[in-house]
Amino acid sequence: MTLPIAVPWLSTQTNQDPRAATGRRLKWGVVSTGNIANSVSQDLALLEDAELYAVSSRTQVAADAFAHTLGFAKGYGDDGDVPGYQRLFEDPAVDVVYVATPHAQHFQIAAAALRAGKHVLCEKALTINAREATELVKLARKHHVFFMEAVWSRFLPSMQRAFSIAASGELGQIQWVSADLGFPAPYDPSARIWALNDGGGALLDITVYPLLWALGTLGFPQSVTAIGTLNEDGVDSQNALTLGYDTGAQAQLTSSLMAHGPRTATVAGGLGFLQTVGSVNNPRELMIRIGWDEPRREHFDVVGTGYTYELREVTRCIQQGLTESPVMPLEDSVNVMRLFDGVRSQLGIRYPNDARRVDPAVSQPRRRVPPS
Repeated sequence: MTLPIAVPWLSTQTNQDPRAATGRRLKWGVVSTGNIANSVSQDLALLEDAELYAVSSRTQVAADAFAHTLGFAKGYGDDGDVPGYQRLFEDPAVDVVYVATPHAQHFQIAAAALRAGKHVLCEKALTINAREATELVKLARKHHVFFMEAVWSRFLPSMQRAFSIAASGELGQIQWVSADLGFPAPYDPSARIWALNDGGGALLDITVYPLLWALGTLGFPQSVTAIGTLNEDGVDSQNALTLGYDTGAQAQLTSSLMAHGPRTATVAGGLGFLQTVGSVNNPRELMIRIGWDEPRREHFDVVGTGYTYELREVTRCIQQGLTESPVMPLEDSVNVMRLFDGVRSQLGIRYPNDARRVDPAVSQPRRRVPPS
């Protein structure tokens, strides 16, 4: 596998309060009423220039209940054969849409939003495979709208600081990275995290977090070797990736839905290393040690749950007329899906979406014809 080497993704926004307005007020639509939609919506409400405008769900009752609880102005449920999300996209007042459905639904829903001319923030993993991701990027560019994958940790002050330290040379040339994320998730074939039809498994759900530490400090690798454990449904319950670089550097990444882990990341160079304290996807402290000196510690607070930083980036980019984020470029999202495709090939993971013909120009959901 050969992928382009990335440069560190450094933001200029990390020292600013993400709640502070950066331009005109945007009206947001949220697709889904699940846990992640709830958490992100609460952080979105903290932004001075964001308005919780509309939410969609499969049923009108669920949409209305979510809207009432979180403070959205409107709720859209399915109407006959017209999905609630399509009704939301047809509302001209909606500026930007956050897609928070299971992975396997991202392509269809994001494509519909992009065709409707809406700016889109789509949860990670962006899609099921690189083919779907590539088509969505083409569609976003065709319609000249903003599009970004919601990898929230990438924008956190602590992670941005870690990437900056690695890029500064303070640690010397980075030689190896290790990162892990794991927790025992009770098996339930109907749960999103385990359901094959939803794109379930450790790889698409949590591997992005350990992977961030390798990509943000070393870039994309020249080789990837994967081992993993698949259950009887063909879903990976855990995986371990070894990333190789032409420089001789390497990264070891572990993701598990079977066991607790320390949830730490270490970035090691010829002059020193840094290590996270706290969860690998939202560290509140970095420990940096140069040579044999006493380590120093840098502490970080977050605004809200931590989603506020990516939400500020999306808002700022749209206000400035950008169609993609310089901190989270679309090419990176496509390349991550290519990397995951290669891992899935090694592990033998196949999802129903892989067999589907991808065509972003598919016909829109049919509207009911009113009786004459």
